[in-house]
Amino acid sequence: MAMEIDSATLPLPAIRASTQATILCYNCGAPIDGTQAAGALCSDCLKLTVDITAGIERDGILYMCRDCDRWLSPPTSYVVATLESRELLALCLRKLRGLNKSRIIDASFIWTEPHSRRIKLKITVQQEAFQGTILQQTFDVEFVQQYRQCPDCQKSYTHNTWRAVVQVRQKVPHKRTFLYLEQLILKQGAHKETINIKEVQNGIDFYFSQRNHAEKFIDFLTSVSPVRTKKSQELISMDIHTSSASYKFSYACELVPVCKDDLVALPPKLAKTLGNISPLTLCYRIGTAVNLLDPNTLQISDLSTPIYWRTPFAPLADVQSLVEFVIMDIEPLGPQNGRFVLAEATVARASDLGVNDTTYNIRTHLGAVLHAGDSAMGYHLTGSQYNNDNFEAIQASKQYGGTIPDVILVKKHYAARRKHGGGKARNWKLKRMAREESEMKPRKQDAEREAVDYEQFLRDLEADEDLREGLKLYRDGDAAPKRGMEVDGEEDDDEDEGLEIPMEQLIDEMEDVGLEDEDVEGEEV
Repeated sequence: MAMEIDSATLPLPAIRASTQATILCYNCGAPIDGTQAAGALCSDCLKLTVDITAGIERDGILYMCRDCDRWLSPPTSYVVATLESRELLALCLRKLRGLNKSRIIDASFIWTEPHSRRIKLKITVQQEAFQGTILQQTFDVEFVQQYRQCPDCQKSYTHNTWRAVVQVRQKVPHKRTFLYLEQLILKQGAHKETINIKEVQNGIDFYFSQRNHAEKFIDFLTSVSPVRTKKSQELISMDIHTSSASYKFSYACELVPVCKDDLVALPPKLAKTLGNISPLTLCYRIGTAVNLLDPNTLQISDLSTPIYWRTPFAPLADVQSLVEFVIMDIEPLGPQNGRFVLAEATVARASDLGVNDTTYNIRTHLGAVLHAGDSAMGYHLTGSQYNNDNFEAIQASKQYGGTIPDVILVKKHYAARRKHGGGKARNWKLKRMAREESEMKPRKQDAEREAVDYEQFLRDLEADEDLREGLKLYRDGDAAPKRGMEVDGEEDDDEDEGLEIPMEQLIDEMEDVGLEDEDVEGEEV
């Protein structure tokens, strides 16, 4: 019998060299590797039962200042961030508590209606659930947008909160200099730190909340115009225990009272130091210095700001004294200096045509732009009386007394635009600075004078290409050109010939704010 048992032995299965230990998931019963399973759970149950985002906030509040469109970055700072920008996304992530314990894999915005005042995010994070087990989950966060006025805007709506004021003044009878300076400020954004801008007689006041902002603005003024500055301060309060004091600072900035196209009579001694130029000159440009031109010889000289303020003087005549002349004949002489070409011309006053035959033979620097039959604006020196010591010294001088011309031409004259129906509308426009308006309405004559100065400034920009190089001119889509208007039975097509600004020199308002790739049709900017 024993022999039978030995012969009937059943074959045993082959024993594996390494046996994988397995257990059952206590939640669903699926077999898993017990040596690697976290908490005796399979991967599917681990994802369903363990939430690594439990300690992360799912909602929050974002505060925005509706006046300056900046967002509150706790605790007290305000930052500039557009909707769905990287700056706003970083601000939202910083406001979520508990997010610093997880690793952020991805974060993006979920589109919401612009008027809903809700900002939604989709965030993907990774975190270690158990030892050796890392989970990745995605969740949504919703922020509510609320409004809160920032301290800077609070100060702008409160009186007597400024710490520094820059008072820009120029003692001239027109505002063309300030109109040009305003466009330079707008292009460079030098007024962004101001809390108030107030227009006063003979100038503009710029108010700042900090002293360093005012000094930065003064540096800008010094870099674009001939100006001298005087500083004063007023004590507001003082702590005797800590010896700390609070001051208000005032900066008086006075511009040189010499403007473009002004006739300047230099003191003879000063003229010799400026390259021995003729004392009777024409100001053809204003930069960091006063650029002077002798129209008889095309000699150019620069009068620096420090030299001018040592012995300041007023111009002999300004643009309000210009007289219209008609070019009877003109012939270039050959000498040329940049855009100026010396020429001999025969001119007559426009008011004398048909009355008398008085003509003047003069030299002019406008030989490149004037032709026979054109009109030009200039100063009529013959028969004019000037109460100016420098001009009297020039007349009494043996060297320069006989060189005073009868007429000094300044610029080419174009027909005036007609306001009521005639002429072509401008295809461009300028932006203006927002400034505080006085409670009392300006006088009628002052408002008319400002309108005349602004119109003359626009015409100077159209006629002078060098003047508009540093400015931003915008396309005016609302301008409706009117061509072929009949005036007294004649068509007025050639009224503004020579004043057209090429379209390539104009910029679009959408491009200026960085929205050229977006569809903003119908929106108001």
